[in-house]
Amino acid sequence: MKDEIFYTMALTRISNFNYATALELYRAVGSAQLLYEHRNDIGDILKDCSPRLVEALKDWDEPMKRAESEIKYMEEHRIRALTLTDDDYPQRLTECPDAPIILYYIGNADLNQAKIVSIVGTRRCTTYGQDLIRRFISDLRQSCPHVLIVSGLAYGVDINAHREALANGFPTIGVLAHGLDQIYPYRHRDTAAEMLNHGGLLTEFMTQTNADKPNFVRRNRIVAGMADAVILVESAAKGGGLITAEIAQSYDRSVFAFPGNVNAEYSKGCNNLIRDNGAALISNAEDFVKAIGWQDEALRQQKMADGIERNLFPDLSPEEQAIVTLLQQTNDLQLNIISVKSGLPIGQLTALLFQLEMKGVVRPLAGGMYHLLL
Repeated sequence: MKDEIFYTMALTRISNFNYATALELYRAVGSAQLLYEHRNDIGDILKDCSPRLVEALKDWDEPMKRAESEIKYMEEHRIRALTLTDDDYPQRLTECPDAPIILYYIGNADLNQAKIVSIVGTRRCTTYGQDLIRRFISDLRQSCPHVLIVSGLAYGVDINAHREALANGFPTIGVLAHGLDQIYPYRHRDTAAEMLNHGGLLTEFMTQTNADKPNFVRRNRIVAGMADAVILVESAAKGGGLITAEIAQSYDRSVFAFPGNVNAEYSKGCNNLIRDNGAALISNAEDFVKAIGWQDEALRQQKMADGIERNLFPDLSPEEQAIVTLLQQTNDLQLNIISVKSGLPIGQLTALLFQLEMKGVVRPLAGGMYHLLL
């Protein structure tokens, strides 16, 4: 795995092709190491490979030296490299045609959490926008407390989303347009430091990469692709938040927007997006939860808040209750994980889950997952 990380890092440094081409090469051959091993006969393996690209793939000397120095920095600063084949790589991103072939990550959040939402918008967030973010995240905490909040650590909507997430106990990820050897804007360094213990920082860029303008658009596709939904809070008629929303649409992600006064400069982008059916209109967390289909979680949390969770299922056997208790702690678990944590053999567990399904207590999901309904 270490070798694959090394060669993948080097591959991203080879010039004359972009990240979409890098992903295409990676998937066509199967690994960056194999690309290196076949660097002198790559044209025989990939028949439609352009002559320019064939030549570019022959020279790995500088990229490998750069990868070596980067790995040393990573080891000194607890930075992880996640390739496409790593289980911790954001799996939602792998569905995207231009996914980064490697990401650099520092933090403790699960990048594959069951519920992930990206909150984006203008750098000139108004008091109206700040109030929307504050109320939305606070209300979301009451109905769906297990959500990962993603944004870009920029001024305005981004930093407000991160800070409100932290204030409400949500893990939050900042996707950066530069390497992990710096924080931009520098004024957000204290929030970024707090996020390392309650979320993390993620980027596709090596150290010594500055926050140049093109990098923000590249950053935006990660913000869009790693989430279930993108929420546009405020935006002028043009802006990075709108770009992120458009990218999310192209990835078949759910896109939502808060409306605003028709004469408000930083509501024009949201209003236009809603008008053009590019986003669903929401006015609060309840709208969002209902629209995205997270009502089951919201209902369960409300019942817990009302103090009746323990009495929901009075007719369960001890084994059934053990399964329910486990799913109450961590919902949406695979069959084999439930077996390991409950100590029940697969055969018996399958029968018990079927009984719970018939009682309306659990629901099977794709991939052998089981979801507690209440």
